[in-house]
Amino acid sequence: MAINAQQIKELREQTQAGFADCKNALEEAGGDIKKATEILRKKGFEKAAKKSDRETGQGLVESYVHQTGKVGVLVSLLCETDFVARTDEFKTLAHEIAMQVAAMNPKTIDDLLKQEYIRDGSKTIDDLIKETIAKLGENIKLSDFKRSEI
Repeated sequence: MAINAQQIKELREQTQAGFADCKNALEEAGGDIKKATEILRKKGFEKAAKKSDRETGQGLVESYVHQTGKVGVLVSLLCETDFVARTDEFKTLAHEIAMQVAAMNPKTIDDLLKQEYIRDGSKTIDDLIKETIAKLGENIKLSDFKRSEI
């Protein structure tokens, strides 16, 4: 089956994956965008697994205070380089994790990683981190979080 530019564009908008990766996934999936999305997700997880032993010496601390002002969260998220720590994708990930902690009140990092993501119940927080690892090409680790509530 011939893959057209519109299909590739649609898949890229959904996944933020590269052009060649989208084209290859669509060819492998026979043009089915849903199957191609799953193929890209699986390949992203494989890429993330290969990077899991890399040193994470950079990162950022993200804060989030819920609009009521009664719940606040600090999240320490680590990556390999300060360049990646300054990207919008990394900052967004840190913010999303902080919001997750505020909303779901996990007790440990392991509990947090296993939780369903509040914006998309088909993913866990661990899945969200692995997707970002695949996009950015660096290992990312959740170092710590603190939640305070009045």
